[in-house]
This record gives sequence, structure tokens and C-alpha cells, in this order.
Amino acid sequence: MTLLADATTTAVCTIGDLEVERGRAALVGDRQVALFLLRDGTVHAVSNLDPYSGAHVISRGIVGTRGDAPTIASPMHKQVFDLRTGECLDTQGKPPHALTVWRVVLRGEKVHLLPPSDASAGEC
Repeated sequence: MTLLADATTTAVCTIGDLEVERGRAALVGDRQVALFLLRDGTVHAVSNLDPYSGAHVISRGIVGTRGDAPTIASPMHKQVFDLRTGECLDTQGKPPHALTVWRVVLRGEKVHLLPPSDASAGEC
């Protein structure tokens, strides 16, 4: 998702700092965020905390798709999350959890994040 930047955003990196379909971790306040640049040029940001293992590893996951949904598979237990919503699409038989999603704002080459929406702020 790309929005216009304003005073509530936090600059985290530039597009040049990201590699296509490779995750990068950033610290925003006291929370780790996993950033992903997709082949179509969109940037997604989700919590780096894997809610199933408790480890900060989502940025090391495998980028893929499920239908038209861009996804990230946890490198720990292979749960698959929708990068747009944070929803877990494949729980591997465990109770469902979701990743917090940050809204991404591109201003020129700079990547900014808006605080998570209230709907996902209480998730991992």
C-alpha cells in the first residue's frame, strides 16, 4: 500500500536499501518491523515477531503468493501470512494468529511507515 507521507510517518529506509523479495528488519520505536519489496514495486511492512515461535524472524521468511495475495512464510514453523492483512493463511494446525501490519508511505526514494491501524495494533 502506498499513501502520501505526512508528519505522523517514520522514515525507515530507502527503496535502494531493499532487495526484491528479500526481507529487511527495521526498529520502529521498540518494535521490530519486517519490510518487503515485491517485484511489482510495492513495499509491505509487518511485525518481525513470529507469533508461533516468539522469535523475531519474519524478515528471514520466504516471499510467495497465494492466489493474488502476496505472502511471507515463517522460516521457523512455515506458517504463511498475507502481507496485505497480516492474516495467517496456513496455521499448520495451530490456533490462528496475525501479524501487525504497518501502512507504507513512499516519498521519493524514502520508505516511511504509519503507525499500525487499531485493528492490528494488538496483534504480534
